[in-house]
Amino acid sequence: MAVPPRNRSRKKSSGSRVAALAIVILIIGAIAGYFLLSPSQKSPVIPQKPAVVHVPSRPSPVSPPRSSVTVPAAVAPSSPREQSGSPSLTAIPETEKAGSVRGPVRLAIIIDDMGGSLSEARSLAAINVPLTFAIIPDLRSDRDVAAFAAAHKIETMIHVPMQSKGWPARRLEANGLLVGMDGEEIQERVSAFVLKFPGAAGVNNHMGSEFTEQEEQMMAVLQTLKKNNLFFIDSVTSPASKGLKIAQKLGIRSARRNVFLDNEQERGYILGQLNQAVQLARKNGSAIAICHPHPATIASLAAALPGLAGKGVQLVPVSQLVK
Repeated sequence: MAVPPRNRSRKKSSGSRVAALAIVILIIGAIAGYFLLSPSQKSPVIPQKPAVVHVPSRPSPVSPPRSSVTVPAAVAPSSPREQSGSPSLTAIPETEKAGSVRGPVRLAIIIDDMGGSLSEARSLAAINVPLTFAIIPDLRSDRDVAAFAAAHKIETMIHVPMQSKGWPARRLEANGLLVGMDGEEIQERVSAFVLKFPGAAGVNNHMGSEFTEQEEQMMAVLQTLKKNNLFFIDSVTSPASKGLKIAQKLGIRSARRNVFLDNEQERGYILGQLNQAVQLARKNGSAIAICHPHPATIASLAAALPGLAGKGVQLVPVSQLVK
């Protein structure tokens, strides 16, 4: 019996569908693979630097947070004694403070107790600024120092020894003036000093905290100065000194000391006192400072004085400040 042709057609139709399905699957797989593997379809990646983690062998120091307040590199000590180390001219203000005198600011520095050593005079002269030497009569090198000063155009004064409140326990030179002397003896001694130092421009007192308080005795001294056309600087070793008042009454050119620079032989202290003298000069237009030829003083002056001109302070002989 023959097989009907219809069954053969069904088998052919079924095979065609399987083949078609396989082709579709291949096409879909190809398309999917294209989209998955194609570089153009990947999202753009922004390259980043790889993070580097440092693992220190010991803890790193933590810096303190920054502040908006500027802290100065150095803070000035509250008192001259606290200043130490190398002298710095930042201790001398460069600008005028409110209320300061405008115009030239003048400062005179008297070096007391000169006459004991010519080497001291040489060291001070080497600073090469105007100074005034106050020479004590009858010290071993008094004439040599006076001659050296004259040759180097350094102003000189006679540093007259006078009785202090501590006398006789506190030593006084044998040629010093005592409260118990009468006016004639006082004038004779002062006249002898003037004859010994004909180039001296003026006089100031050496010690004298007791003597300068005595009106009669100071009158005898100052009358002699007036006769010889010498000015007077009151060293103010006593707040009750009558020296300046009497000098002004007699019409003698005169002035008073404002600052002692070296009551303590410490460089920082000396520079602090010098700073005070500069401040007074800026406030009043001028100032007078007194110091002594100690090694620490000479070294401090050598470090500080040459720079004062650049800060608006003019060093002058003390004769320019008397009136």
